[in-house]
Amino acid sequence: MIEYTNFRQRLDAVLRTLDVKQVSEFLIAEKQWQAGQPADVEFAMWMMIAGSPTLRDLHEQARQWLVGHGHEDEANAVLRREKGSAGEQGSKKQGRGTQKRQVGSPAKHNARRSS
Repeated sequence: MIEYTNFRQRLDAVLRTLDVKQVSEFLIAEKQWQAGQPADVEFAMWMMIAGSPTLRDLHEQARQWLVGHGHEDEANAVLRREKGSAGEQGSKKQGRGTQKRQVGSPAKHNARRSS
């Protein structure tokens, strides 16, 4: 456990730099990644930032980057977990997503109504 805690603290320190190259080099040196993997290192970095409770001060910046680069679903999935049921905004967004799916398949939606 101490080993993981130490690793996590060092990873968060490197993530805080927002330097994709440093993050990649660190994770390769720690044998967590191989050269050339993952394919989108910048996306991986922002997802790790979004998923780190100790980097909450960077979460909004992570959300903005992720959404701005077409990863809104991933941002919502990771950042909503942290808010839990306290975030009313998260439940509103989830409701809209459900509605979109129902609109896409009216036959199934109508079948559910008549049941």
